[in-house]
Amino acid sequence: MKRSEINQIIEDAKAFMSERQFFLPPWAFWSVDDWKKHKQDALEIMDNMLGWDITDFGSGDFYSQGLFLFTIRNGKFNVDKKPYAEKIMIVEEGQVTPMHYHWSKMEDIINRGGGNLVIELYNSNSESQFDTTPVNFKTDGVKRSVNAGGKIVLKPGESICLEQGMYHKFYGEAGKGKVLVGEVSMVNDDASDNCFYEKVGRFPEIIEDEKPLHLLVGDYANYL
Repeated sequence: MKRSEINQIIEDAKAFMSERQFFLPPWAFWSVDDWKKHKQDALEIMDNMLGWDITDFGSGDFYSQGLFLFTIRNGKFNVDKKPYAEKIMIVEEGQVTPMHYHWSKMEDIINRGGGNLVIELYNSNSESQFDTTPVNFKTDGVKRSVNAGGKIVLKPGESICLEQGMYHKFYGEAGKGKVLVGEVSMVNDDASDNCFYEKVGRFPEIIEDEKPLHLLVGDYANYL
C-alpha cells in the first residue's frame, strides 16, 4: 500500500469517528517527533501493538478486501497483568475481512453505529478446515444458531460473542453505509493467534511516497 493511501484512510477514519462521537486517546495524534520525545514513557503502546492498523490483507485493493483498526488497549501474554484488549474498526460496504479464527482469543464484535455488519460463520475441525456442524453462539447474551456458512446481520447496538476456533468473515451490508465496529476481547496477538482459511498478508508492505501522518503499529520498529 502507498503511504499516501494510508494517510487518506486515516483522515477518513478520523472524520467518521468524529461524526459518530467516538474519541481516541491523545497519543493517537502524535507526530513522529512526539513519539521520539515520549518513547520511554510509551513503551507499553509499542510493545503491545496499540494504535493505528490498516491492512489490505495483501489484496492490493483495500476497499474490496481490507480493514481499518485502532487498538486502544491490550495486554501481553506472560509479560503484564492486563488480560483484555479493545479495538475500534471501520468496515466499508462490501469490504471483506477474510475468513479466520483465533486459537487463544475469545472476542465480542459490536456494531457501534452506522450501517449493518454481516458475519459469516463456520466451526473449525481438527485440521483447521470448515466443519459441517451448526454454529452455536450468543448475540448480546441470547443463544442462537446458524447452519455452517450461515450469515447473521448485526444492526447498530448489537453484538456477537466469537469463541476460539470459530471461523468468521465480515463485511458491511450493501446500501447501509460504513460501520463503526468495536471489539472487546482477551489479549490480542496478531503475530501468532490468527488462523486464516486462505493465506493472506496481515500487515502491508508500504511504499513511502509521502511522510506518515501518524505511525502505524508496524512502523514503530522502523521509526523509533
